[in-house]
Amino acid sequence: MNTKKLSVSVGEYSSKGVKEINQDFHDIFIPKGHQLKSKGIAIAIADGISSSDVSQIASKSAVTSFLIDYFSTSELWSVQKSAHRVLASINSWLIAQSQKGAFPYDKNRGYVCTFSAMIMRSHTAHIFHIGDTRIYRLRDKELTQLTQDHRLFVSPEKSYLSRALGIEKELIIDHETHKLQEDDIYLFMSDGIYEHIEPDVLIDTIEKNQNNLQEAAQKIYEIALTNKSDDNLTIQIVRVDTLSDSDFKDIDRTLVDKKIQPILTPGEIFEGYKIVREIHATSRSHVYLAIDEKSTKKVVIKTPSIDLHNDKAYLERFLLEEWIAKRMSNPYLLKAHPQENEREYLYSVSEYVEGKTLEQWMRDKGSVSLDTVRNIATQIAKGLQAMHRQELIHQDLRPQNIIINETDTIKIIDYGSVKISGLSDVNTLMKQEQILGTMLYSAPEYFLGEIGTHKSDIYSLGVIVYEMLSGSHPYGVEVSKAKSRAQQRKLRYKPLHNDHSGIPLWVDAAVKKALAPTPQNRYSELSEFIYDLKHPNESLTKEHQIPFIERNPLMFWKSLSFFLMLVILLLLAK
Repeated sequence: MNTKKLSVSVGEYSSKGVKEINQDFHDIFIPKGHQLKSKGIAIAIADGISSSDVSQIASKSAVTSFLIDYFSTSELWSVQKSAHRVLASINSWLIAQSQKGAFPYDKNRGYVCTFSAMIMRSHTAHIFHIGDTRIYRLRDKELTQLTQDHRLFVSPEKSYLSRALGIEKELIIDHETHKLQEDDIYLFMSDGIYEHIEPDVLIDTIEKNQNNLQEAAQKIYEIALTNKSDDNLTIQIVRVDTLSDSDFKDIDRTLVDKKIQPILTPGEIFEGYKIVREIHATSRSHVYLAIDEKSTKKVVIKTPSIDLHNDKAYLERFLLEEWIAKRMSNPYLLKAHPQENEREYLYSVSEYVEGKTLEQWMRDKGSVSLDTVRNIATQIAKGLQAMHRQELIHQDLRPQNIIINETDTIKIIDYGSVKISGLSDVNTLMKQEQILGTMLYSAPEYFLGEIGTHKSDIYSLGVIVYEMLSGSHPYGVEVSKAKSRAQQRKLRYKPLHNDHSGIPLWVDAAVKKALAPTPQNRYSELSEFIYDLKHPNESLTKEHQIPFIERNPLMFWKSLSFFLMLVILLLLAK
């Protein structure tokens, strides 16, 4: 029996027009296999603002990231939930880039763009829109505008964008759904097109070229340019050729109701994977080594505990782990294993990393050379930097979550506590826990109920470096007991060079700065910390910055005792 699948025909054209550069960007992604049913087809267009020299980067990043990240989201999420989460993350990233740029307080010169996208899944079109790019539908020779321009007119000649990606931290996205019909034609246009062509001309051009939509797109561009369009010009034409046989009205509920697998056993075949052995098990999840029967590669399968099947918040965070892993492309970060088969059960699959945990490695080694510590710290920092660039905070960096192999190459393997900037507004189930990590490695601000930042990850890396050099922790459990700023100011860093004289004073000073109880006193960037671990920083080693009691505690107490003896002698003499 042959079943019909969703299929489309596409024509698109984009040009800088009379301008120097093209600040528009567009793309479409048509997946193969089961994702066509579970995720659908995605089309996106973005238009940068002319007042900014970097908005073309914003447009390209928004479209590219949306198409990549949407298809990386869990198949158990609805289209709306997936798109909103991805767009919130993109918006947060654009704002962060603007704040790092040359004009952090001028929104008109930042990483800003308009954005319109459509997800066609099953028999439904989901539209996500912000700004003044437009989406139209042509059905039975009638053209209908499906989006509303977010533009505020001060006068007939002057207007400005009231909403766009990269402007406000609180993202408001228009979301609408429309019933798909075969032979529907959807038009995605920037203002350089739609402001310079009449609707009847648009309809006529498409009607005459419906067998060649690419030619239709180019002719529409030429008409708009002839009509003196003074902006970038971009148009996408997407025609629905066939719809799938059935209308999955309850597809989201069906996906959410995926089963949770009971405990797996060695030798068992589970959805195309042969289970080798259990790697780790807790009351919350089970982790297995398995073989992908199709690729024959070793993989790691993680399943949630069946006891938590009603804990929607936990399951949501479980799904986020795989979404994050799919976004990672750094050699020091765990990657998701590509999967083509449709899943019946709820689980995640990642690459298998040979080696042992950094915790076990330190226990086996006993003592570690300074050069080895620098090498490992540098690798961890590079992995964290890749996460921070995507506005992700790890929040649970510790030796148990780092795998190291025989060549001393590391990989960060756990994303269970990662904080994703911009998701709080669209996260309806999962409440952001304030302390997600392990007490010995968690930054002090978590114990005050504060939200973690990239400086919290710097602190955790500092603890790991301290532990590799000394075998102990800088503050121990005292950090978790300090529940106020005043109590945290009383925390005393134990200098490494007191018990490990081979460690240079300037290395100790760098570790101490990374471990400052107050985030403002830590390094601003991971790269600064790594540099200071390798090069003396005179500003950190000035004697007045390191108390005498820390530089030479024995001499301090001898001097204090001698002074007290003099005081007693003077009192006796009187």
